[in-house]
Order: sequence, then C-alpha cells, then structure tokens
Amino acid sequence: MKHFFILLLALILMSCGNEQTHDFTLKGHVKGLKKGTVYLQRQNDTQMETIDSLAINGSPNFELHAELPEPEILFLKLDKNDTDEGTVVFFADKGITEINSTLKNFNYDATIKGSKQQETLEEYLLMMSKFSDKNLDLIQESLEASKANDTTVSFEDNYNKLIKRKYLYTINFAVNHPDSEVSPYLAISEVPNTSVKFLEEIYNALTDKVKASKYGVMLKESIDLRKAE
Repeated sequence: MKHFFILLLALILMSCGNEQTHDFTLKGHVKGLKKGTVYLQRQNDTQMETIDSLAINGSPNFELHAELPEPEILFLKLDKNDTDEGTVVFFADKGITEINSTLKNFNYDATIKGSKQQETLEEYLLMMSKFSDKNLDLIQESLEASKANDTTVSFEDNYNKLIKRKYLYTINFAVNHPDSEVSPYLAISEVPNTSVKFLEEIYNALTDKVKASKYGVMLKESIDLRKAE
C-alpha cells in the first residue's frame, strides 16, 4: 500500500509538472455565438500573425493563450463562417484579460477588462469618440450651410482646426502618461506624421522602462528615420 501511495504521488507531481503555463490568457464570451472560429493575433510588420485559435461549436465561451514578453496591442478576430468577420483591438499584458461581446455587434459591443494599459487606452479612445462626434456635427453644419447657400461656413477650415486639436490632445495625452506603453504606441499609430519636435517631446518624456519597450523602440527608430531624411 505504501508503494501505491508513493506511485500515486509521483504521478500527481508529474501531471503538475507537465501543465503548460502561459504569460497571457484571454477569456472570452460572445453572446449568440454557436459556430465559428476565434483567432488571437498580433501584427508582425505588415502581416497579421495568428498566435492561438479555437473553433467554436456550441459554447459561446472560449480561452486563448499567448507568450507575451511585454505589453502590446493584440487582436481578437471572429470568423463567423460566413462573409462577416469582426476584430476587437486591445492592449494586452501578462495575466488575464476578459472580453465579452455579442455576435450581432462583435466590434462595437465588446467590453474589455484586463491590463492597466487597456484602461489608459480606453481613456484616450473616449476622448477620440468626442472628436468623431464633433466631426459629424461639422459635416451636418456644412450640408445645411450648402443647402442655404451660406458661404460664411467653411467646413475645410473647421475640419483642419479639429484635426489640429486632435493631434495636440494626442501629444499631450502621451506626454502626460510617460510610464505607459500606450504613449509611444499612440505616437506611432495616431500622430506619426506630426513634427519630429513633438515626437521627440513624447519620447523624451517616457520613463526608461517604456523607452525600452516594443513601441518605445519603434518610436525612437521612427524619429531617427525622420531626422535622417
């Protein structure tokens, strides 16, 4: 009997030792989803690289995994087995992120709970949605002015002012979040064509840790390339 318990303990320890661990786990639920495939992806240069995937057959719950050396933007893609696809973009970090959405409005109904970088990104996106609303208002005003033959309303001038405000907000947001990987990401994704002076202002404000991150390095490379032109 003693040998039996020793053997049982050895099997348990071996089982625990073989259990695979992951830097990052994505837990998801898509209301209404019965069949399809979910893909966890990252952007590798200009190509999308699939890190993990799972075929859905019946249950709307899923779990995907990745090795994640540092925080970065990842993509959750849903293939519904028809011509309609959807993608949710989020900032991932080590640990667990949860994404809940619906089959009908996969992109727009998604709620994301996970990294502190995601929280910072959502703070920024909330303000960007207000800029988008303002842009729609400008379009509406321009259409109404056109119908009324009102030449005093200049859509182009107002639009350019809005874009300038959006750029300045993005730059200030990045400078005011120097300890977040979101800052260099926004610099290279949202305002890559702004002046080198502003890009350097963002980079110089970053902490050493963020400067050494994936997006910090990319921002420095972008600045150096622009200065060499």
